[in-house]
Amino acid sequence: METTIRQYKHVDYLWDDQKALALEGDEVALLLYRSNILGSDLRITNYGGGNTSCKTMEKDPLTGQQVEVMYVKGSGGDIGTLTKSGLAGLYVEKLRALKNVYGGLEFEDEMVQLFNHCIYDLNSKAPSIDTPLHAMLPYKHIDHLHPDAAIAIAASKEGESIMKEIYGDDFVWIPWQKPGFDLSLKLEAAVNDNPNLKGLYLGGHGLFTWADDAYECYINSLETIEKASEYLQEHYGKKRPVFGGSRVSSLDKEKRHKQAAKIAPILRGLCSSNQLMVGHFSDDERILEFANSIDIDKLAPLGTSCPDHFLRTKIRPLVLELPKDADLSDGDAIKSKIEQQWVDYRNYYNEYYESCKRSNSPAIRDNNPVIIIWSGVGMFSFAKNKQTARVANEFYLNAINVMKGAEAVSEYVALPLQEAFDIEYWLLEEAKLQRMPKEKSLSRKVVLITGSGGGIGLEIAKLMVANGACVVITDIEEERLKEASDGFARDTSTYAEMDVTSADSVEAAFDKAALEFGGVDIIVNNAGIATSKSLTDTTEKDWDLLQDVLVKGTFLTAKAGVEVLRKQGLGGDIVNVASKNALVSGPNNLGYGSAKASQTHMTRLLAAELGADGIRVNTVNPDAVIKGSNIWSKGWAEGRAKAYGISVEELPAHYAKRTLLNAILEREDIAKAVLIFVDGSLSKSTGNIINVDGGVAAAFVR
Repeated sequence: METTIRQYKHVDYLWDDQKALALEGDEVALLLYRSNILGSDLRITNYGGGNTSCKTMEKDPLTGQQVEVMYVKGSGGDIGTLTKSGLAGLYVEKLRALKNVYGGLEFEDEMVQLFNHCIYDLNSKAPSIDTPLHAMLPYKHIDHLHPDAAIAIAASKEGESIMKEIYGDDFVWIPWQKPGFDLSLKLEAAVNDNPNLKGLYLGGHGLFTWADDAYECYINSLETIEKASEYLQEHYGKKRPVFGGSRVSSLDKEKRHKQAAKIAPILRGLCSSNQLMVGHFSDDERILEFANSIDIDKLAPLGTSCPDHFLRTKIRPLVLELPKDADLSDGDAIKSKIEQQWVDYRNYYNEYYESCKRSNSPAIRDNNPVIIIWSGVGMFSFAKNKQTARVANEFYLNAINVMKGAEAVSEYVALPLQEAFDIEYWLLEEAKLQRMPKEKSLSRKVVLITGSGGGIGLEIAKLMVANGACVVITDIEEERLKEASDGFARDTSTYAEMDVTSADSVEAAFDKAALEFGGVDIIVNNAGIATSKSLTDTTEKDWDLLQDVLVKGTFLTAKAGVEVLRKQGLGGDIVNVASKNALVSGPNNLGYGSAKASQTHMTRLLAAELGADGIRVNTVNPDAVIKGSNIWSKGWAEGRAKAYGISVEELPAHYAKRTLLNAILEREDIAKAVLIFVDGSLSKSTGNIINVDGGVAAAFVR
């Protein structure tokens, strides 16, 4: 079927006839296609929010008869990235038969266990709590979405009458109720009483829309959201200025980012009082409109409305009481000035938990804020990893959009605290959390690595990410960084062009780390340069360059990094990648060996100074890593070959033969040595050296 391209102002029409035609006849494939294009537009639904389904006829493997099967997004998935493995496939007849055993609201959680008895596809994802809401509706294709525009109406005081004004009799209002089997029966009753409906509004929650083919369902969803968006647009500023108007103006972008970068490590430290958190920052204009507004003091404490929002953002944010242009040069002074706000927030959250908890509620979770709003600057979020922090930030932006719309057309209404608590501490939600995989050894950690656009540095970065860390790769050559960064998944890395000999450049790299991840936990000094020359041939320029890159570079990076680590107050690690040449005297090696020896002794000096801060400082001393090494590709190999009277091609075997283990060293060997210093294995070691040289007796530390 050829469709007509539709034009919308507030949502993206992404249906491609050619792609859809290739899927014709496969309802599940069309479900996935529809889901993915819906989920790609955050105005339609937020990450991980909502669910979609289709019903199709399949052959029952036990009877050989055709049976109706529903495929629906499983628990914990995201429609924007949904694949077949993320679906639950269930017998529709069996799901509907559960009405015969449903005992009422007090048995909602037990019903979820019975969904497993309805599974048709044995490769199914665990069915979600929303499964029966789709099953009880008679339509083949169904979308349950959380568009900001619709939730704004659903979360407004006159929401039901506004819905009628927009859609007439095409939609019915279902008052707020926690998702579950009873809610599915209410949806079924609403459709039975109104067979010509195009959809349902769930108070404070979201939308259900449907059709009997994938395309018409898609169009119904888009047009429903478009109408709500148009209605809101017509009312912004009509009754009163948005959010009551501005009380604060924003700093310019450069100053906002500078302020955010300087305070982020302090915020991260405060938010990590129970467990380490990773941060995210955004100064989206929509965030600033709310952050700078008169109404923020009224709206922020009310909390969010949609369950998907507060599950990720906590019920309310912390609005930072600090002038936007505050002097942040003294981290200790700023921390002492704002930390009482964290004490107050934790006390609030403890009271919320104690006043709302049930006899079987899970234990209280982290009582620190997830969302921190700084008027004039922007919004920070902190969570267990970068993706979760970024998504929390996005979800609170959704909440801002909802408040903006609701206040424009009526009055914003948040969920009652008890209702919010019952969602946040739902036993089914707790069970989902308990099923999460065990965190890796470097989860929640942020690593900045100098000279990591390639070679050993990039290998270290890859190993850090593989063990759960976020990494900031840095290098003096931006093109190498761009190419290297393409090899990392989203939310695991960022890059900063960095000249280790420039204090300003080094500071800018740590600022980037603070903006992207909230701070830094591990600093790896890996940037290197080498020359192989005799005393006679070594020029003053050669000497200065080696001292600048290797010695001054380590000093400047440590200095800037320790400032961040101290602001966080969480300890940390510095690992200096030096060289076997720091310990062994060899021919034609005066400049390089002296610089590496200085680097190695700097480790000891820093360890002695920083131990009181819980900062460990250690050295990894490699010997010749020839394969894939940037240094060896820039003349060092030729110099060493000349010193030993052999060819460059003979170098790997030459170095291997002189070791006790007859070993050729690889980049991975160095990366593993760095890892063992920072993954907790040697958490009580500082000022130490690990030689990774295959065994060179002359380099034995003694």
